[in-house]
Amino acid sequence: MTVTHGAQTITRAIRALKILASQSYQGMRLVDLAREMQLERPTAHRLLKALMVEGMLVQDASSRRYTLGPLVFELGLASAHQFNLRDLCAPILEHLAEQTGDTAFLFVRSGTDAVCLSRVQGKYPIQTPAVPVGSRQPLGVSAGGLALLSSLSPTEIKTITQAIDARLSVYGDLDAAEIHRLCAQTQRTGYAWISNRAVPGVSAVGLAVKSENGTPVAAVAVAATMVRMTEKRVLEILPWLQQAAGEVTNIFRA
Repeated sequence: MTVTHGAQTITRAIRALKILASQSYQGMRLVDLAREMQLERPTAHRLLKALMVEGMLVQDASSRRYTLGPLVFELGLASAHQFNLRDLCAPILEHLAEQTGDTAFLFVRSGTDAVCLSRVQGKYPIQTPAVPVGSRQPLGVSAGGLALLSSLSPTEIKTITQAIDARLSVYGDLDAAEIHRLCAQTQRTGYAWISNRAVPGVSAVGLAVKSENGTPVAAVAVAATMVRMTEKRVLEILPWLQQAAGEVTNIFRA
């Protein structure tokens, strides 16, 4: 392969990723992507297959549509420190913890997992056992992870739920059917509320943060004891949580 040919291949790969990022919810068919890139279908197919091998893309078995793969999110997570995401969000989480008195969290997506990037405890006398910073759990288990998962397309939710199904039973006998029910509830109410899953005896509410192209990339959440985090309490703190999510969204879109 010549240097020129190699550079052209890299340019095409990056362009394909950008196009697919703009269609992150529904994905794209090979024929549509080839047309968009003005490539012959065999050439586009080879390019997409190579990106799939590297984990940059995935293809839904039923729809045959391509979407961004787990490595894209891994790379985004790895580069987060360069953009000081945790530091930039620190004042937002501190204010949220101060307003609620409870523990505020920032989660980011890494493949099929939600990773706790930051945590700030409030001043309410009874604090919850907290998810450790840096820990990861399957999407859908924590309030942040549920908010992220519920913001994806039905096809992506199904694919991810199937992938994590074997890991769910340790979280309060959670299973794929319950994950789908919780996702439907989150989409209906507009916020993720889950109890006794990520940490026994703890209830939390979360909201997803989306990039400019609509991809869910992070989530903010507030956790408290199940006794404290009643439905009335959730509705009380929801405006503060919405404000925090909006401020984190602005950081991603700056």
